[in-house]
Amino acid sequence: MFDLTPAADRLAGLVRNVTDGDLKAPTPCPDYTVGDLLDHVNGLAVAFTMAALKTPLEATGSGDASRLPLDFRESVPERLAELAQAWRAPQAWEGMTRAGGIDLPGEVAAAVALDEIVLHGWDLARATGQPFDVAENLLEVVHGFVSSIGPDDRDGSLFGAAVEVSPDAPLLDRVVGLSGRDPGWNLS
Repeated sequence: MFDLTPAADRLAGLVRNVTDGDLKAPTPCPDYTVGDLLDHVNGLAVAFTMAALKTPLEATGSGDASRLPLDFRESVPERLAELAQAWRAPQAWEGMTRAGGIDLPGEVAAAVALDEIVLHGWDLARATGQPFDVAENLLEVVHGFVSSIGPDDRDGSLFGAAVEVSPDAPLLDRVVGLSGRDPGWNLS
């Protein structure tokens, strides 16, 4: 077990600092503006909270800024806190659960939730010019997860093709590269 709280709190802080002017800006996710990304974060927070609670939730899709709540600066951080709290319960990690329409073991769902929080935290930070860091122990979990994704599963639905990064680059850059993102991406 690992605590998702530090990563969820970090992403929540980024969300609170998004300005209205940021909402239409591009992100490292080619199909998402900042507003789309925030809607996706909102949806994944609900989905992975329900996964921890073992409450089936049908996949509804996310990533559409038109569905972003007007109070996103408060509501999305609240949902991220609920997600982290739900994964503190030992039973969240046991047995099978469902997230995004996929059945998976609880401990795998927790790793996917952390992956989503960290990578989309990085995406949001880059798109809005905010600094981003993650505790090394949590980056190691995400690194293990993204390293386990084979080339046949890198079709863009979960991850794109890995971006080559120096083996001595910081762990966050290596995680970002393995996810199919360019660690050097900057809002231009």
